[in-house]
Amino acid sequence: MQDQAKIHEIRTRVRYQETDQMGVVYYANFLVYFEMGRTEYLRNLGLPYSTLEKEQIYFPVTEAHCRFRSPARYDDILVIQTWISGLKHATVEFHHKVIREGENILIVEGMTKLACLNASRKPAPMPDKLKRLLVQRNIES
Repeated sequence: MQDQAKIHEIRTRVRYQETDQMGVVYYANFLVYFEMGRTEYLRNLGLPYSTLEKEQIYFPVTEAHCRFRSPARYDDILVIQTWISGLKHATVEFHHKVIREGENILIVEGMTKLACLNASRKPAPMPDKLKRLLVQRNIES
């Protein structure tokens, strides 16, 4: 189990347009929820994507994985948990869990891996400032 101090949580309510004909959240929307979790994780560290992009630092997703456990439906309140599960020279891997609030039911879990690109959109080492913040957040207790 991941140390609770290292997990960043946000909440979102499932909107009608996020569901499919069966009334459950369409599977691709979970990648959007993962992105919401990642962006808020970084914003919480004081580094929103907009700031990184102004500094011409880009983080495209290079890998994503989801494992679906239970359906989510319209109007459910979902808790999106995000934490770092891997950090290398030029990549960062986030782990995500989506849980139905109040019932503590695991809906989906997965990971996203992002690569650091420079202004020329070429792979580059992660900037020291960002790496320090990520390492510090990952080792806090």
